[in-house]
Amino acid sequence: MLDYSKDNSTVERRKIMSRTICFVYTLMILCTVLFSLGCPKQSLEPVATEIAKPQPQTQTETTKEQPDMKMETLEAGQGAGTTKGKGALEQVRVDFENTDIFFEYDSFNLTIEAKKILAEKTGFLNSHSTIKVRIEGNCDERGTPEYNLALGERRAKAAQDYLVFLGIALERLATVSYGEEKPIDGGHTEAAWAKNRRAHFAILGE
Repeated sequence: MLDYSKDNSTVERRKIMSRTICFVYTLMILCTVLFSLGCPKQSLEPVATEIAKPQPQTQTETTKEQPDMKMETLEAGQGAGTTKGKGALEQVRVDFENTDIFFEYDSFNLTIEAKKILAEKTGFLNSHSTIKVRIEGNCDERGTPEYNLALGERRAKAAQDYLVFLGIALERLATVSYGEEKPIDGGHTEAAWAKNRRAHFAILGE
């Protein structure tokens, strides 16, 4: 009879060896894969750190430069604004002095238009509380010099009283009469005379 027990044991040992070899190979492959996956992480981290280090320096330099640029822009803007403001004030002063009020013939009563102009002048005087003004009364050539001097004084006084009524301090306002001595139109017509019946406003200073 054939002894099959020896053959069976041999087959079993071969199977065990085969399984062991497969397990070893598998384990080696897994180790190789894990090692290959782990290595790149260790090699990339220093590179990332070296790249990130210079960035804070660049940001710091940019931050230091910005305030200087802003200051230069602000100073330039302030200079332009100051120049523009002075020019606007000078123009307001010119408009104030070049705007007269006018009267009817042989009258020192204020017209509606004259009161409107005086109200506008009050706004300027309130905005510039240190300015003083001389109010100059004028007449046309008709009438005697003495009469026209008195009428010019009444016209200047009428304008002064109305400005005081609107809130301007009396000590800021002076009056003078030139009568017929300072006409702005030398003609001898009704149109020329109408221009000369006026009160003029001169800024004396602050």
